[in-house]
Amino acid sequence: MSAFGDVYEALRSMMIAAAPHAVVAVDRPGDLVLHTTNADPKTGKPVWFGAVAVKARYVAYHLFPLYSDLGLGADLSPALAARRQGKSCFNFAKAEPELFAELAELTRRAAGATG
Repeated sequence: MSAFGDVYEALRSMMIAAAPHAVVAVDRPGDLVLHTTNADPKTGKPVWFGAVAVKARYVAYHLFPLYSDLGLGADLSPALAARRQGKSCFNFAKAEPELFAELAELTRRAAGATG
């Protein structure tokens, strides 16, 4: 995969475990996409829940419920907030167990908020 294979696998496993009701839409080396069980009322397509993707310099962890529920990310630690890009993406170039634990809890809360 890449130099980020261990980071990707840790984040992939974490997202799947933290969101047990999410539907796996894509699961191939370096690329995971999860949907919620809800359909978008405008398009009828599944609503995205999250994604984990290997990029050139990092692994991106997208948690899409942060777009619709800004309160979910309101209490991030400064260390995790520093990894945040935009509203819903966190980037990691190495495994960071403490931040991964906080991100897992955030993912569980997001999964609970999306049903």
